[in-house]
Amino acid sequence: MGFTLDKVVPWGRSYHEYVSMFELKEADLQRRILGCGDGPASFNAELSRRGGNIVSVDPVYGFSADQIRCRIAGTYETVMAQLHQNHRDYVWDTIPSVEQLGQIRMFAMETFLADFGSGKQAGRYVAGELPHLPFADKTFDMALSSHFLFLYSAHLSADFHIRALLDMLRVSDEVRVFPLLALDGLPSPHLPVVEDQLAQQGFRTAVKRVPYEFQRGGNDMLVIKPA
Repeated sequence: MGFTLDKVVPWGRSYHEYVSMFELKEADLQRRILGCGDGPASFNAELSRRGGNIVSVDPVYGFSADQIRCRIAGTYETVMAQLHQNHRDYVWDTIPSVEQLGQIRMFAMETFLADFGSGKQAGRYVAGELPHLPFADKTFDMALSSHFLFLYSAHLSADFHIRALLDMLRVSDEVRVFPLLALDGLPSPHLPVVEDQLAQQGFRTAVKRVPYEFQRGGNDMLVIKPA
């Protein structure tokens, strides 16, 4: 049947996963980066420690660290059960088991939680959500969307994707989205429509293979720039 969720859930990934998913080179990591829908990922915390310039935006940042921790706890068992049920839909090379994946994800999310208070005070975690970002035009060099757009194609319409991506392009010079598969492991049905509409709006899209594959077949990202 494939992986299914009733709603978008808080589930964080690590710095190294972001670097691999988005094929971020050293020069990319020196740019002004916006993470859209980062949730409890540790990318912001870890890149900031390395001297990077990053802001993450997500509606979950309107909650306290304790409230987010409770939401993660409520999500954990659901996600782990789905991973066990759909074990064959994932590549278990780098991460050998569902249990170890759970440990890796929880470590990333605990890293986020430890950083959240100071990061929010510093303006690195901003409560907000697509498709309307609370930033001025061209505030960032690059905007990233990890495991939200296209992944939740059953929950979010093609029109939502188009409006979200256009707003990401309003506030940044380049957008990267990963993955391009939906939760069920099939290619997002929205991708052709999105690419066509963005082309009509004057943007160039490219699907690029990246050195990261956990969801089987999910090793492509979408790169969008002005034409």
